[in-house]
Amino acid sequence: MVIRGGSAGAFTTLACLCFQNVFKAGASYYGFGDLGRMAQETHKFESRYLDSLVGPWPEAEEIYRDRSPLNHADKIQVPVIFFQGLDDKVVLPSQTEMMVDKLRHNHLPVAYTAFPEEGHGFRAARNIERAIQAEWYFYSRILRFPLSEAIESVPIENLPDSF
Repeated sequence: MVIRGGSAGAFTTLACLCFQNVFKAGASYYGFGDLGRMAQETHKFESRYLDSLVGPWPEAEEIYRDRSPLNHADKIQVPVIFFQGLDDKVVLPSQTEMMVDKLRHNHLPVAYTAFPEEGHGFRAARNIERAIQAEWYFYSRILRFPLSEAIESVPIENLPDSF
């Protein structure tokens, strides 16, 4: 099985990869890995979103820290592909980049595709198509199945020959 999600669903994806051992790979679309930074850095409309889900910030800072995938990235043991809009004001690109850096440092297969003109949630058809194809390509390499048609590859770092 693989797991994928966008935004809060990507947070769930990353948390499942940290705290469970049932998936062979994951895909994170504009997701956050650090709850504390999310509470502090997101735009005003989302700024209190986590209060009812996690606890009020900063009073519940320890809970935010304990539940943040970024702080448990060393527990991720499977490849992950990340997609991020660089104009995202809800989940800042640094959230994705920190997770990617952690997985690189842990020598896990990781791929990262950034879309400069996209915000939170992809809108341009060409970017949606590219992300889906990149995710499919990634799974084909990780799970070792042939693609039925040629699609553009995506660079996967730390991919050993055994994959």
